[in-house]
Amino acid sequence: MNTRTSKLNSEFKRLIAEILTRKVKDPRITEMFTVLDVDCDKELSTAKVYVSVFSADSDKAAATFAAICENEPEVRREISKTMHIRKVPHFVFVSDTTQEYGQKIDKILNELNKKSNG
Repeated sequence: MNTRTSKLNSEFKRLIAEILTRKVKDPRITEMFTVLDVDCDKELSTAKVYVSVFSADSDKAAATFAAICENEPEVRREISKTMHIRKVPHFVFVSDTTQEYGQKIDKILNELNKKSNG
């Protein structure tokens, strides 16, 4: 990845998080979320946006993620107003569950550890 793409990914990540938090007024975004990473292709036509939603309620987490996805046009519009680039990519939001998966593995390992010590 070249430095320009890397800088754009970093700027997209910051702006997308800010726009979703401050400018998008969707009542379905009720849960806390984090934009973990942005991976833009070389042509700047599409960018994958990895988002993690934190919630004990899986239905609320799913609704929040769906609302984030549906607000992609507004995110693009806001970025085109803010950044001075010729072409704003289409953002494809991807639910990142690695943290959730890690917590599940930790729980299993703790249970196995308790059984072997008990």
